[in-house]
Parts: sequence; C-alpha cells; structure tokens
Amino acid sequence: MVKKVAIIGAGISGLASIRNCLEEGLEPTCFEKGEDVGGLWKFSDHAEEGRASIYRSVFTNSSKEMTCFPDFPFPDDFPNFMHNSKLQEYITMFAKEKNLLKYIQFKTIVSGVNKRPDFSTTGQWDVITEKDGKKESAVFDAVMICSGHHVYPNIPKESFPGIKLFKGECFHSWDYKEPGIFKGKRVLVIGLGNSGCDIASELSQTAEKVIISSRSGSWVMSRVWDEGYPWDMLIVTRFETFLKNTLPAVISDWWYMKQMNARFKHENYGLMPLNGTLRKEPVFNDELPARILCGIVTIKPNVKEFTEDSAIFEDGTVFKAIDCVIFATGYSHAYPFLDDSIIKSRDNEVTLFKGIFPPPLEKPTLAVIGLVQSLGAVIPTTDLQSRWAVQVIKGTCPLPSVKDMMNDIDEKMGKKLKLFGKSDTIQTDYIVYMDELASFIGAKPNIPWLFLTDPKLALEVYFGPCTPYQFRLVGPGKWPGARNAILTQWDRLLKPMTTRVVGSPLKPCLFCNWFRPVLIFVVSIAAFIVLF
Repeated sequence: MVKKVAIIGAGISGLASIRNCLEEGLEPTCFEKGEDVGGLWKFSDHAEEGRASIYRSVFTNSSKEMTCFPDFPFPDDFPNFMHNSKLQEYITMFAKEKNLLKYIQFKTIVSGVNKRPDFSTTGQWDVITEKDGKKESAVFDAVMICSGHHVYPNIPKESFPGIKLFKGECFHSWDYKEPGIFKGKRVLVIGLGNSGCDIASELSQTAEKVIISSRSGSWVMSRVWDEGYPWDMLIVTRFETFLKNTLPAVISDWWYMKQMNARFKHENYGLMPLNGTLRKEPVFNDELPARILCGIVTIKPNVKEFTEDSAIFEDGTVFKAIDCVIFATGYSHAYPFLDDSIIKSRDNEVTLFKGIFPPPLEKPTLAVIGLVQSLGAVIPTTDLQSRWAVQVIKGTCPLPSVKDMMNDIDEKMGKKLKLFGKSDTIQTDYIVYMDELASFIGAKPNIPWLFLTDPKLALEVYFGPCTPYQFRLVGPGKWPGARNAILTQWDRLLKPMTTRVVGSPLKPCLFCNWFRPVLIFVVSIAAFIVLF
C-alpha cells in the first residue's frame, strides 16, 4: 500500500516535502493554517498568532542562484536579491509548476499529532485537524513537520530589570510591519541580528532617535561583495570550506576575521563581536554602517536596567524619553500539537539526528524539516532534508542505531559549541551539512571523478559557488538540466543588472579571490621572518 504522509505547513519546507513525497511514490496531504503557500514569505499587514511574520521591506539575504529549488532556477530577469513579494511570486510559480496545490488543505489547523496504540509496530500517527470549527482525525503512516522556527517570539523580559516599570510601548520584531507610525519617536531596538538591524536602519529615516542595544555584538556583512558580485557566490564554495576546515585554526581565524572586516572595521562602529572567531550567523545589512557613520543610529551595550521612560546601559549611559522598545530577540522552538518529549528527549533540548529525526522513536516516521540555520539558503537545505527524510520513511535508507545517533548528536554539538558558541544552537556548516545529507542518498557530487570525466564542470563545482543544482547532478531526483544550470549560473546572475550595456559583462575569476589574500599572507610571514 502507498504510504500516507501528513505535512504540516505549506511554506518552502512543506512544498519541498510534498514534491519529494510525490517523486518517491508517497501520498502527501499538507495542512496549512493560512490561505496561501509561502509560509514566512507570505506577507500580511498584521501579525497572526501561530504564524511567522515579516515586515514589508524584507529582502532575501541569499542570492537567487543560491536560493532556488535545485531543478527550478529563478527566471533570468529576477533580481539577485529579492523583495519578499518577488520570492513569494517564485514560490507560487514552483507550486503551480510542480502541481502541488491540490495536495494542500488551506485554512486548516493541526491541533494534535499522537502516536497510535500500535505505533511500535506500525509507526502510524493520529493527526487531528480543525477547519471552520470542525475537528477531524485521520491516520497517517508518517508526519513531516514543516512549520518553521520563526513562529513564537522570544521576549526575555526576565533578563531586563525594571522592564515592568517601563510605560512606553514594548513589543517583539514579529509585530513590526513598517516605519510610518514611528515618525518623531525615540526607539530602542534590543538585538543586533538581521531583524534588529533592518528595523533600526529603516526607522532611522523617520524616527527622532534610534539606538540598538547589543549584548555580544555581530559581524555585519554586505550583500555586495568583491567586485560587486553577491557575497554568497564568492564565499559559499567547496574550496573555501575545505581551506576553512583544514588550515590551522590561527590561520583560519585570521582569514575569517579579515573577510568580516573587509568593508569596515567593526571595532570603530561598536559592532565587534565579543568573540570574533566564532562562526555565528552574520548580519546582512547594506545600510547600517552608513547610518552609524551619519549618526542617525547609535550602538550601545546591553541594557542594565529600565525605568519608567529610560534605559540605563551597562556602560552607565542613559537613553531618556523612550517611546518604544522593540525586542529583536529571536524565537523559541515550539510544536504545540506534539508531545514535547518527542523532540526534546534530553535535558529539555531539541534532540534530532542531523536536525531531522528524533532518535528515541521506535519507528522513524516523524521528520522535522527546516529546523537548521546556516550560512546558506533555506530552500535547497529543506529540499535535501526532505529528499533524505522521504527515503527513510520509505524504508530504503535506514537510520543508524539509537546509540549511534545520540553519539553523533553529542559529537556534532561539541563542534557547534566550538564553532558557534552556543550549546543549544541549530546552526551548522552549510556545505558540510549538505554533503552529509546528500551522502545518505547518493546525491553528493564525486569531485575527483568529475575532474577526470568533466573538468569544466568540476572547476565550477569545486571553486565556484555551491549552488543547489550540484545536489541534483546524481542520486534520486537527478535533474538532466543540472550541469547546464551550473555552467550558466553566472549568466543568470548578470542578466538583470545589464540594463545599460557598456561593455561585455564580466564573470569573476574563480582563483583570483584566493590568490590575493594568500599572497598577502605569504608576504606578511616573509616580512615577519626578515624583521624578527
């Protein structure tokens, strides 16, 4: 019998899961609380409880060639970094092209996901849904949770003494939509992540005064990188990942910090992270340094205490007459329809093998898709996650023993603590993680073999950007157009920018970006030896 799979959420994770279920002959039914696909990227002018929420001005941080579904490139004329409405347009195009909409039940809330009495032998689940006030229950052979991790705002008010005394407005960035209502206001933004920096930069155009309070600092990167190319097309490469993971730590850390400081010295702007060598997710903001330079955004340390209308910072300075405090302090992971112990099986921490499967389950029929974060795009990550998950659900790709899975989780957590600085992090190294998942299903490119059989392609795959097409060259779901997509990726990048032709569009030299810093390093070492 065909296995029936319940998919919770019709965002990018849910659409990838529907599509991959269909490719492998499974029968998906997707339940979506809203009225449309897109999840996080479906903008609404008001925040809705239980749903992700974005502000009107959100743009992507990853470029289109790195962001796409791996067998569905963006149209040539789409900009490299897209407004949320443009990405939503692409997501809708994908859903229609792959004929996914008929498998989605909109305006349907999943209120319960429970093991059936015979779960230990069947692995089946009772899924309880609500629509128009009517409850229904159905049996499914597997469940894929695709509801994302930007749904439940985290406001750590207990960390801010006196916040209950504050008489101004106080809310989370989840509720923020646009800057107009803040005209002439004095605003404190707490948090130096992507949302905090975006909101502060935007508000600085209308508000009287904007201050960002940061506990630990952040690296701030520009979307525009060397010679004007998108940052991820130059940085997210297999060659760079190889060097980063094999060079001695002192050299790797030096190069990492040099990259992060390439645009401006973070120390001069008050942005420098407390531990600059940690590979925490950087902030992508093209405007913040200029806002600071012009004095319309100010960076301050953590808030020590609030009063009725002011904030006292740890350096003793005070921000007075505050009208509004916006907490850009991230989100908590919650699945209210599921027994918490299933994915938090140890010390109340999310415990998932490869960020997807709960190890203690008697049957591997529940997968969490999209609960990872990396210096890479979400769409290709969730596509590969769901491709592997579907193979596990089918029974064609068995999981290791519980002991081996827990040992792997412990080992990875130790590495994450060293790299990212948080033991409970969902952050991961993009290419390393993608290659791990691809290896399970035979979709990882064989680089040595490519150099022997197709050197032109091999050079792009290894030294060029690790675009999603690489993971559809081989394996289940192999796409015949993957090779051509890789060889023409720079053409699609340049297409929307060459609206005034002043010469032949120039593609980057794959080796030049590394030759210069390596030469600088060698010269520096030689000078040190000569002088000392």
